Amino acid sequence: MRLSIITPDKPVYDGEVTSVTVPGSAGSFEVLKDHAPIVSTLEDGKVIIRTTGKSEEIIRIIGGVVEVVHNEITVLAEGIIEN
Repeated sequence: MRLSIITPDKPVYDGEVTSVTVPGSAGSFEVLKDHAPIVSTLEDGKVIIRTTGKSEEIIRIIGGVVEVVHNEITVLAEGIIEN
């Protein structure tokens, strides 16, 4: 699957993932390979990115929208919280 995280300022992430967890407005949910198409609003929170080899990366976002279509995941975030 391919994940892209984009803010109005810049692209934040673009790469292959095995799964991603996003902070949906109705609660966090995980997207795995061949997930049904979906569009959802996002709350402030953690986007947890998992890649091969069990590595995990966390990006904190400020709201936004996620779209999942044909193993392409696009997160349009209002912003990110820098650590």
